Amino acid sequence: MTSIDVGDGTDARDGLMTLVIAVVEILIDALEREAIRRMESGDLTDDEIERLGTQLSTIEGEIEQLKSDEGIEPGVDDLRNDLDGLVNDAIEQLHGEPTAARRPGYSVFGGDGE
Repeated sequence: MTSIDVGDGTDARDGLMTLVIAVVEILIDALEREAIRRMESGDLTDDEIERLGTQLSTIEGEIEQLKSDEGIEPGVDDLRNDLDGLVNDAIEQLHGEPTAARRPGYSVFGGDGE
């Protein structure tokens, strides 16, 4: 995959919505990994952990509802899989085989890979 086709005409809205939701899901995944890292390192109080968990759960619920309402669930999953492949290909081209510290999902904020 070298490009992202969001469609044209009437398909453009669904394509753009699919792209936006996929990007938001990727950001939520990164936030969850960072929250877990901070929780495990003891940087968060119990109240902060509870509040963060509630907020992330609410956001995920809203995203799932939006995907269902718009009928774009399969498209989002397909795009995320394509993006994962694109990232893996780019990493392999830049650095050879991906290592655990360079795989998608690696936290640039630190974590187990450091």
